[in-house]
Amino acid sequence: MTFLQEVVDILLAYITESFDRETKVIDFHYPNELLQRNNWELQDEPETLDDILISCRATLKYAIKTAHPRYFNQLSTGLDMVGLAADWLTSTANTNMFTYEVAPVFVLLEYVTLKKMREIIGWEDGRGDGIFSPGGAISNMYAMLLARFKMFPEVKEKGMSSVPRLAAFTSEHSHFSIKKGAAALGIGTESVICIKADESGKMIPADLERKILEAKQKGFVPFFVSATAGTTVYGAFDPLIAISDICKKYQVWFHVDGAWGGSLIMSRMHKWKLDGVERSVLKLTWNPHKMMAVPLQCSALLVREEGLMQNCNQMHACYLFQQDKHYDLSYDTGDKALQCGRHVDIFKLWLMWRAKGTIGFEAQIDKCLELSEYLYNKIKDREGYEMVFNGKPQHTNVCFWYLPPGMRYLEDKEEKKKRLHKVAPVIKARMMEYGTTMVSYQPQGDKVNFFRMVISNPAATFEDIDFLIEEIERLGQDL
Repeated sequence: MTFLQEVVDILLAYITESFDRETKVIDFHYPNELLQRNNWELQDEPETLDDILISCRATLKYAIKTAHPRYFNQLSTGLDMVGLAADWLTSTANTNMFTYEVAPVFVLLEYVTLKKMREIIGWEDGRGDGIFSPGGAISNMYAMLLARFKMFPEVKEKGMSSVPRLAAFTSEHSHFSIKKGAAALGIGTESVICIKADESGKMIPADLERKILEAKQKGFVPFFVSATAGTTVYGAFDPLIAISDICKKYQVWFHVDGAWGGSLIMSRMHKWKLDGVERSVLKLTWNPHKMMAVPLQCSALLVREEGLMQNCNQMHACYLFQQDKHYDLSYDTGDKALQCGRHVDIFKLWLMWRAKGTIGFEAQIDKCLELSEYLYNKIKDREGYEMVFNGKPQHTNVCFWYLPPGMRYLEDKEEKKKRLHKVAPVIKARMMEYGTTMVSYQPQGDKVNFFRMVISNPAATFEDIDFLIEEIERLGQDL
């Protein structure tokens, strides 16, 4: 008990530090240096609990403070106290989600929460199915797996040799998990056909229809279209209604990857961006661990057709899913999952929802979008900044180039482009070395490296946005 109390003291001190703007976001060291700085090797002999406490402190000393109000590096940021408490409770309970008999409360909470999420989408009476999985990439793979099974149920027993050459379609700006899922399922990455996006990153429906027709002419069977609600880089929302109409016309299963943008459906001000999501024939990926700031991991796949997941994945393991149990067997959810061991991810979301209510999540989401609009308005006409695409961002993604003073008036366009490509990586490296903030960057197509600012941290304020702008200018002025 003394040991646990000391661990809790270490954790509470770290939490307090994480929200202090005077502390560093990161105490950066290069990998080899960090390996040498501490003894991380595993030994044959046990260490004392005092040594274990030292290891706990060292681990947190070099961890990234993802709760820090000036950490903007990923789509998942922030730290909610109720969510954290729920995570502690989940680990204390230390159970598995596969049957009601070993996780009665957690299984019921998953049932209740998934139904509520389906109601919010607009599916009648919240009917359908779903599961919490280890992240949006796995949820998207589940979606592709279910689409294939729905069209060709024989594939479950006979494999890919029993089905024709399949074709899946997704935006050129979609998440890499669509291709990764196709690779894992034996469909192949060459069978994932990328659809052109417009300047703001939205899928072009006319190109989708053209590519479906081309695939059919080549002997492919179109089986799956994945639209994106909130792309990873631009934060774009594909036109779901138009895509849904095309899917219906050609009888292709329609999936919406809302891992990043799905949470906007909680906001009365912004849910119009997901108009058409209720039409998704099969499923929706929705990651509460992003815009809703639920501690990692928390990703839901919502499925419209009841029984489809069970039929696709069940293996009737008699040592777990006995058919003569004394309770309603529909609550033994493990056989519809790909996993056997499944972590309890639901309690964090459920407890936070109880603490905030739907209106609390709505206010949190609206605030993040307000901050992103504030950033956009501050830099769109500011000297030294150039937006990657025209128009106000649809999500909290603000994509821009920073041009240092010595680069702004270069007339040689190729030289300017070449030098600009190096600016964001250098500024990012300096951010990490100083430990003041973190923001991501990347190229996109023929566009050289640019900053992709995303805001999902409820602790961030207008002052933190001002700080970020000033810090980019400070760190990049000599480039």
